[in-house]
Amino acid sequence: MDSLNFSTSFALFLSIYLFAYLVLFRNWGPKHRAEASSSFMSLSHGTPAVLLAVRALLTAAAGGAPPLAAPNSEFQNSVLDFSTAYFVADLLHYLAFSPSDVLFILHHLATLYVFLTCRFLVGRGAYGLLELLILAEATSACQNVWSIARFRKGESAAAARLYEFLSPFFYVFYSVVRGVLAPIFMIQMVAFFAGGEARGLIPAWVWVSWMVVIVAAIAVSVMWVSTHWVGWCKERGFWGRSSDLQRSNNKVK
Repeated sequence: MDSLNFSTSFALFLSIYLFAYLVLFRNWGPKHRAEASSSFMSLSHGTPAVLLAVRALLTAAAGGAPPLAAPNSEFQNSVLDFSTAYFVADLLHYLAFSPSDVLFILHHLATLYVFLTCRFLVGRGAYGLLELLILAEATSACQNVWSIARFRKGESAAAARLYEFLSPFFYVFYSVVRGVLAPIFMIQMVAFFAGGEARGLIPAWVWVSWMVVIVAAIAVSVMWVSTHWVGWCKERGFWGRSSDLQRSNNKVK
């Protein structure tokens, strides 16, 4: 699809970011204004990317090669271009407003490496990467609404209530997708490539580097949500009450 080429998609995401920054969040403080604009742009990428990736997988023509090593279809390449444009736009946001956020910058660079080598270097493997993209972006809508509410909770009672309401549901959803489903699929991909199914189709150094990026991304996601789970439990005093009870029991003894 011509409308999903990189330049058109990049212009779209940049326009959405500027609209959010200059109009929607113009009265917010400088730090949260930029972060909320990034989240709003991410909203415009996540769910559409899932729907486009699903369509690309469903319409993929059957060929001689296994799906995970099959040549990319034109539509699969278009979806890669669409997501590449988003990650480039968001990378520019981090470089401009959060250059010290090294983890997210490295995440975006690594993601772009995987997409670009798949798209332009080997021309194969988009099927598996789009399945991972679906898992990665399935939580996008919930996560970005949660993020925007979190940025505003100190100034808005409604945002604070929304943040409190969404937090446990978002953490559970994110934990299941990133901590259970994504590792299962990643293990299947490693077994496929390590078993030699892509030999002669995708160079070993390419698929190994993809797996390193994917494993690292999943590990960081699990650590991120674990940190938020810990904070959520501490805010509600779950661990504090447990500690108090233990101290009381020790006193009784």
